[in-house]
Amino acid sequence: MERRYDIESIDTIDKSILEVVDYEYKGKKAEVLISTEEFTSVCPWSGLPDFGEIIIEYIPQNTLIELKSLKFYLLSYRNVGILQEHAVNQILKDLVQVCNPLKMKVKGVFNLRGGLKTEASVKYEKES
Repeated sequence: MERRYDIESIDTIDKSILEVVDYEYKGKKAEVLISTEEFTSVCPWSGLPDFGEIIIEYIPQNTLIELKSLKFYLLSYRNVGILQEHAVNQILKDLVQVCNPLKMKVKGVFNLRGGLKTEASVKYEKES
């Protein structure tokens, strides 16, 4: 018997919830680090949960990511069937689109699953 739990599609990730606030120190290359150990998504094949830490590092240009909106955005992954490596890429893509940073890195450190631990990271750097 094949068992599978229901999953949501990637289309249910709520990018529209992301908000930014003005960065008042334009020209100052502040290094911003945001992390959460409460990230969850699900395996796209089995629907079993994946748990992990998401670490976001960026240098703002004109705006900062508003933290409450980021929390709600990340929560929208909770029932989405997505590979861990794809999740970090999607997060980077969405955050770069909304806040237009000078640099950004998103890293996922996912809990053991079947004896395997996964870490995936992706980077963005604004072209000069």
